[in-house]
Amino acid sequence: MKLTVLGPGCWGLTLAWLLNDNFDDITVWGRESDLNDDLITNKHCSKPLEVQLDKRVSITSDLKSAISGADIILTVIATSGMRSVCEQLKSAGINPSTPLVNASKGLELNSLMRMSEVIKDVLPKQKVVILSGPTLAKEVLQGKPTAACVACEDMDTAEYVQKLLNVPSRFRLYANNDVIGVELGGSLKNVIAIASGFAHEMNLGDNCAGSLLTRGMAEIVRLSIQLGANPSTLYGLSGMGDLIATCSSPMSRNYTVGSMLGKGKKIDDILKELGSVAEGVKTSKAVCDLAKKLDIEVPVSSAIYEAVYTDITPQEVLSKLMNRKLKKEEKYV
Repeated sequence: MKLTVLGPGCWGLTLAWLLNDNFDDITVWGRESDLNDDLITNKHCSKPLEVQLDKRVSITSDLKSAISGADIILTVIATSGMRSVCEQLKSAGINPSTPLVNASKGLELNSLMRMSEVIKDVLPKQKVVILSGPTLAKEVLQGKPTAACVACEDMDTAEYVQKLLNVPSRFRLYANNDVIGVELGGSLKNVIAIASGFAHEMNLGDNCAGSLLTRGMAEIVRLSIQLGANPSTLYGLSGMGDLIATCSSPMSRNYTVGSMLGKGKKIDDILKELGSVAEGVKTSKAVCDLAKKLDIEVPVSSAIYEAVYTDITPQEVLSKLMNRKLKKEEKYV
């Protein structure tokens, strides 16, 4: 059995490491500019996390050879590059029957498409599966257990991927057919995680943290239902589970971005210091664009969008959230 991982970033390498014993052959593909001698020669990465891959793992920039004979292809790339990589996969002759499992969380700017929609837009016949859940890479590398969802409209494909990617005692997978709910839960919670880091840095307390997580979840559910998600999915692993993990952990890149914003730092400096992608930054804009299109209120996401893209101060962000017009608490289930 062969596994191909597209994307030599932190989560892609972590998955290649985690799934080592599940496959006879593992290949990691990346652009030449994303590969270095340490990774190619020593199968080792030191930043942003240290990952040591098995010596038999292949590292290549040749996409055609990377996907040749693959039983499963994992896409773990920045959402901004998804369309381009899919175009390359099309040119490389990807097998439509090979499950393409996306593990990146976010929305495409301008089109506002989910990643499965982007993939299908370029590769309409491809079997697409979404992998999402509370999966902080550092804890996975430490061997700590977690659970996640694999979602596909075709449950047979979801269960096939579930069996191949499940790792006993460490990585428990649940099959789901609500692709929309699983994708949106994983994507939208990144914005709330920024808000959580922001609130923690401002020392706003545990009451505020609980309130923020709850109201953030209300936004996720409100928006996702309008886009066709099953509300119960959003209270599962890819929604509430992922939200709790990323909103409470400094290991989350999005939480870290929020913390730095709370210190008054500017986003360009933050991203340069971070040295890796934090999908919630761009997703905050996509969420606000979607909300405007659907005429839905998303006050937490809107506040984070302002914190990221304008010169608003942390104190002004807090004031905007706390002094809004009073509302009724909505019910979804």
